[in-house]
Amino acid sequence: MLELQGVSRSVGGRVHIHPTSLTLQRGSMNVLLGPTLSGKTSLMRLMAGLDQPTTGRILWDGQDVTGRRVQDRGVAMVYQQFINYPGLSVYENIASPLRILGRPRDEIDRKVRETAEMLHLTPMLARKPLELSGGQQQRCALARALVKGAGLVLLDEPLANLDYKLREELRIEIPRIFEASGAIFVYATTEPEEALLLGGNTATLWEGRVTQFGPTPTVYRQPVDATTARVFSDPPMNFVGARKQGAAVSLGESALAAGSFADLPDGAYLAGFRANHLSLARHRPTAVEFACRLVGTEITGSETFVHVEHGADRWVGLVEGVHLLTAGQPLSVWLDPAHVYLFDASERLAAPAAYAKAA
Repeated sequence: MLELQGVSRSVGGRVHIHPTSLTLQRGSMNVLLGPTLSGKTSLMRLMAGLDQPTTGRILWDGQDVTGRRVQDRGVAMVYQQFINYPGLSVYENIASPLRILGRPRDEIDRKVRETAEMLHLTPMLARKPLELSGGQQQRCALARALVKGAGLVLLDEPLANLDYKLREELRIEIPRIFEASGAIFVYATTEPEEALLLGGNTATLWEGRVTQFGPTPTVYRQPVDATTARVFSDPPMNFVGARKQGAAVSLGESALAAGSFADLPDGAYLAGFRANHLSLARHRPTAVEFACRLVGTEITGSETFVHVEHGADRWVGLVEGVHLLTAGQPLSVWLDPAHVYLFDASERLAAPAAYAKAA
């Protein structure tokens, strides 16, 4: 078990990580989700022992390892880049950590072959890394990290430099690899979709703070505040001012039946909804119409991002199909009340969307 107790990191008076407490259990997958410069790599470096915390302690199975060297911690780390030894075979790349540790030859051979089998690298053991595809090179780097039996494996956006097909392949394989290894995995990503695919637990980060940590589906469906909701939505969650008054919640010129918000006190709120919950047609009888102006569209192939202005607010909708629309035209968008979150004046979650509570 890895415990961070009030750990922070400041450099030259600038705070990189605000005081953070986390407990990661053995055999768990833990995703660090946040935009670039949110603190993911800084937090990983503290976990690894590459940097020392300004305040707080780091415990491994109850022992304080705060000042212990990274070499003595049983940590493995994999980066975006394919860090392999180009002059060595795949076999020797995987074997290198064990040779450094002075392990017996038969133990090295057994562990290399077991790890290669787990990562589907057995047919490539005699090849050099540059003879492999990008995905195979990254699997070689993963194998070298896993072979020494590290209790903590840190993956810092390991798929960011791969093409789409290879990313999808390894996203599916990594949970299987993690289950077979029994280590604590910590996986950094900027992509909410990747966090959902990996499962396990997710910590959302924003400007050096962990805003929420828990089972990934729970953090996604019930973000504790608007910041977490922004981080765990791609594109970021849309927002609009709202007012609860009796049996209705007003969002601009449109009103929703209070429904699941009926027990909330009357007053001002911030309503939030994800891009995929906006539509260009009234697919459900309960959907509410909003009169907007089209700013522009992005066609991805099977879907279209629709950027609209609603008063002073800018929203993004993600709708199925190819939609050829003209920038500047009036455009109606529709939203089902079941997909609306309400946040209070301090942007803390006041009530999750009805669909999230039912899931």
